[in-house]
Amino acid sequence: MLNGFLTPELVLLNAEDVHTPEEAIRLAGSLMEHAGKILPTYTEKMVEALRTLGPYMVLAPGIAMPHANPDGGDVMENCVAIVTLKEPVSFGNTENNPVHLILALAGTEHGSHLEVLQTISEVAGDPEKLKRLESASSYEDLEALLK
Repeated sequence: MLNGFLTPELVLLNAEDVHTPEEAIRLAGSLMEHAGKILPTYTEKMVEALRTLGPYMVLAPGIAMPHANPDGGDVMENCVAIVTLKEPVSFGNTENNPVHLILALAGTEHGSHLEVLQTISEVAGDPEKLKRLESASSYEDLEALLK
């Protein structure tokens, strides 16, 4: 289901020294940038979405899914970056703070990441799978869970 979207270079587990939502989003964006999937402008669009739209991207307790409009050619390839934070960060969403799991999405066109959203929603809605996702210690753990 996630073939091509999730690769080892797009995963960072137990990230340290992340203190703000912007830092968390930029960290996830940097993984996608270094993998050649997006341009830095897309990362900044994700940060700007938080600033202008608020913490709408915090979809469930502890989980943020930053993403932005794919217009502008700054997404070269569909992808998802997964970052777990050693210390959770407040995104300003009183119901679902603090956030410790970042699932950053980038799609080349509107709707191209709907399958990924569906897979992640299924995991987030299953307490057992969500616990396994949050405690994953390797890319292989994530890959097995999200297949």
